[in-house]
Amino acid sequence: MKTTEIAAGTYQLSVDVENILFEGLWDIPKGVTLNSYIIKGEKTALVDGVCGWDGVPENLFSLLKELEIDPASIKYLVVNHVEPDHSGWIESFKKINSDFQILCSKKGKELLTAFYGLTDNVTVVGDNDTFDLGEGHVLQFAEIPNVHWPDTIGTFDQLTGVLFSCDAFGSFGKYEGRIYAEEFSEAELKEYEKETIRYYSNIVSFFSPQVKTAIKKVANLPLKLIAPGHGLCWKNTKAVMDAYDAYADYQKGPAREEITFIWGSMYGMTETAVKEALKVLEGEDITVHVHRVPEDSWGTVLTSAWTSTGIVLAMPTYEFKMFPPMSAVLEELGKKKTLNRKAFRFGSYGWSGGAERELAEINTRLNMGWEFLEPVEFKGIPAKEDFKKIEIQLKELVKQVKEAVKG
Repeated sequence: MKTTEIAAGTYQLSVDVENILFEGLWDIPKGVTLNSYIIKGEKTALVDGVCGWDGVPENLFSLLKELEIDPASIKYLVVNHVEPDHSGWIESFKKINSDFQILCSKKGKELLTAFYGLTDNVTVVGDNDTFDLGEGHVLQFAEIPNVHWPDTIGTFDQLTGVLFSCDAFGSFGKYEGRIYAEEFSEAELKEYEKETIRYYSNIVSFFSPQVKTAIKKVANLPLKLIAPGHGLCWKNTKAVMDAYDAYADYQKGPAREEITFIWGSMYGMTETAVKEALKVLEGEDITVHVHRVPEDSWGTVLTSAWTSTGIVLAMPTYEFKMFPPMSAVLEELGKKKTLNRKAFRFGSYGWSGGAERELAEINTRLNMGWEFLEPVEFKGIPAKEDFKKIEIQLKELVKQVKEAVKG
């Protein structure tokens, strides 16, 4: 837990969380920070809230005590986003302070009623509305819906130039006491970006068009600091907005000069071809991410696929269809709108094929727009001619990926 003064009368309260599935679904091997913020004008406002993942706010109260702030003195709660990791503490907070006003979006008010039965003392704010806390702290609001819930707003302090962006411009990872991106070396920031892409691809990616709209809206503000609900604060506000803008573009592709190689095998026959295929790709000048399913999680595969222009799928036929872990991953890639990739599939079959039919059905049904090279299928163990066909197709895929990225 940590408190840091990030601007005049403005404090970040952060808590590191690990060993959970984010949203009950996504693995976060490097944890995640939960950030909230105190603004002290003539009146005190709490922007979002850190608490235990179960909504119990002991961490929040401890951090307030560290700042010598009596919870009963907090008059305003700015709820940028009602997802329970940012609002689950409100019920407990009411027990020690029943005299506060909530500022949130119209959709946020509906969700507060649905989640917690809150109907009184809720003020709806929208685009360009302002709220004066005194001592120069005038809060200005921007509606940025579906980044990543429909209720989301950003809160901008006209005095300090801080944008409290909640889930927008956030990241997974916990950072051992450092809170600014500018405290990290270039090499460290490259590692940090991996957690940012994991966060974006797993949590935000479906709403990439709305991300681009939000960026255009807040880019016109005189920003001095972006302070998200998860991850590092950014003094170089353009850097993080440009990164998010690029991630949003990856939805429709092309993305980076990368290939994500996803494979599964039952009895080693497809795996035999996988080993040879990876040797071919090692000889090509391109970044390759390799994932075996079901051993690697959906979220991990999605993280790699989001930045990859090319996809290789290697799996056996299973009961006239694809190897089930592969079809599950592809369904998720389609639902997250990982679109317009260059792709190639190979794999084994026994008494019958059928994987190709299911693959085509998923690609069509989810409007993925993946462009596939002719597949290579082999009955049982792959023969030398199968290895050669796979090599030819892989080299063609690399060529197509590089051409697509160069435009």
